[in-house]
Amino acid sequence: MTMRLPSPRRALLALALLTPFALAPVLLPAQSSAPAAAPAAAPLVQLPDFTRLVEQVSPAVVNIEAQIGSGRGSRAAQAIDEAMPEIFRRFIGPGMPAPEPRGGTSFGTGFVTSADGYIITNHHVIEGAEKVIVRFADRRELEAKIVGSDAMSDIALLKVEARGLPAVRIGDAASLKPGQWVVAIGSPFGFEHSVTAGVVSGINRRSMDPGQQYVPFIQTDVAINRGNSGGPLLNVRGEVVGVNSQIFSNTGGFIGVSFAIPVDVAMNTARQLRETGEVRRGVLGVQIGQVTRERAQELGLSRPVGAFVNSVNNGSAADKAGIRPGDVITAFNGREILNASDLPPQVGLLAPGSKATVTVRRGSSTRDITVTLDALDGNAIAATTPARPAAAANALGLAVEAVDAETRRALGLRPGEGVRISRVGSPLARQAGLSVGDVVLAVNGSDVGSPQAFEAALARVKRGETLRLLVRNAGSTGFVELPMP
Repeated sequence: MTMRLPSPRRALLALALLTPFALAPVLLPAQSSAPAAAPAAAPLVQLPDFTRLVEQVSPAVVNIEAQIGSGRGSRAAQAIDEAMPEIFRRFIGPGMPAPEPRGGTSFGTGFVTSADGYIITNHHVIEGAEKVIVRFADRRELEAKIVGSDAMSDIALLKVEARGLPAVRIGDAASLKPGQWVVAIGSPFGFEHSVTAGVVSGINRRSMDPGQQYVPFIQTDVAINRGNSGGPLLNVRGEVVGVNSQIFSNTGGFIGVSFAIPVDVAMNTARQLRETGEVRRGVLGVQIGQVTRERAQELGLSRPVGAFVNSVNNGSAADKAGIRPGDVITAFNGREILNASDLPPQVGLLAPGSKATVTVRRGSSTRDITVTLDALDGNAIAATTPARPAAAANALGLAVEAVDAETRRALGLRPGEGVRISRVGSPLARQAGLSVGDVVLAVNGSDVGSPQAFEAALARVKRGETLRLLVRNAGSTGFVELPMP
């Protein structure tokens, strides 16, 4: 039996009887003349992906809950809080430290540094804590012992009883450069293991907290908020390069400026806390100030760099080595000092008794001075002598007299050196820190050894010019500067 192909007429009739659902497959081939879809375009910007980094590091990051006793906060800490500008805030737990009532709970972050349970966090997270609970990424909760804590570096070391814990890898904070990517992992507002990223904004930043001059902070634009305290700042290799500690804010929240403690400072502190239970720092025994453009011109410097020595503590390491008021410290152990704030962290990293080379500019010459560092006494408070109101003796309200034999012996003065202040009769002089009993050695570079010489040197300073007095007292020898009224 032979089958024939259907005629064109019959084929059209068959098409007409098809339902719309059956018609679609027949009509689609007729549209195949449209151009094929273009392949997906390659991304124009290669964005960083921190997924692997977070997966590897997160198990070593912990959430910290510190149950604070009613006695939290020493008088020294309260004094620092009062002195700190309102715009500058630390971020601990659920609120700011100033209005926070004594007692309660503080929340923060930490990270495991060794498999046997040592953990680093911030001092201000656990300060005054009676009990510290550590929560791990796998939901384990362990009570931690406070091994030690150091307010000056804002670092605390905790210990939990565990073995085989995942630990972070420590990086090199000294190699950080502005513009490099960094990542933070922490618990802002209780959101555990939150990840934020940004870049290094600056290095060797000075803290506005006067108690932390020994920390050369890392500034970043990584989003940091309350609860991130004590958490790790990581480089792109997943190594810890800093400990997130502070933010700069007028609202208490993140506005793009955050600070981290360099990991070398943190690890040095943790090592000392683990070995001895305390942190010992070297100290020169000088009070320093910034070298301004005007001062650089006056001293003959080509640029305003270094730390200007305002005063030298009597009997200190600097005094014994021969560093004098008016010197400009331009390098410490061969490392250039660009700003005055660069010096304290470098000195503080060395142990008391260490020998260091201090490069100073004195007049037109530069010299290296070997110094054996003293130990920093964190509880030392400079004593001040209240000034008594007196009738004005000159434009400054100062009256001076010859130095008596007892004062000369006590201050180690040579015969004919200096005049003793007997009256301070103006608010300007008192505000500058001048007190009865201070000995003025020089006025704007001119030595004075008698009241007559003092008055003559004072008369040569024109109204409105800066008056610089070289003053010695029981505590130090240094400059007192004030405008000539």
